[in-house]
Amino acid sequence: MSDLDELIERINNFAAERDWDQYHSPKNLSMALIAEAAELVEHFQWLTEEQSDTLPEDKLAEVRLELADIFVYLLRMSDRLGVDLVHAAHQKISLNEEKYPAEQVRGSSKKYHEYKAKGQNSQ
Repeated sequence: MSDLDELIERINNFAAERDWDQYHSPKNLSMALIAEAAELVEHFQWLTEEQSDTLPEDKLAEVRLELADIFVYLLRMSDRLGVDLVHAAHQKISLNEEKYPAEQVRGSSKKYHEYKAKGQNSQ
């Protein structure tokens, strides 16, 4: 059993022991996930780029807990839906490699449709 599988089992046991499965529908989990993501964002609101990259230890500890909350809800939701997150991430990276060829987008933050459209117009 992988570390990830072990963690998913622990999360599922935690919810089952508390009879929370009834509340953990994909709809509810997706809302909990976005709420936790918003709590993460609050820690970075109004910081400069440099400040966000060099958090003091107490702030980093708080961010670490928010990231854990997000991860737990994400794992719980993916498990409820039968989605293998590792496989899905590999698939998504493959799609992004096609949409964002390194030689065309290196150093650019543009969305794929912006550079694709420009490249098509100039041909």
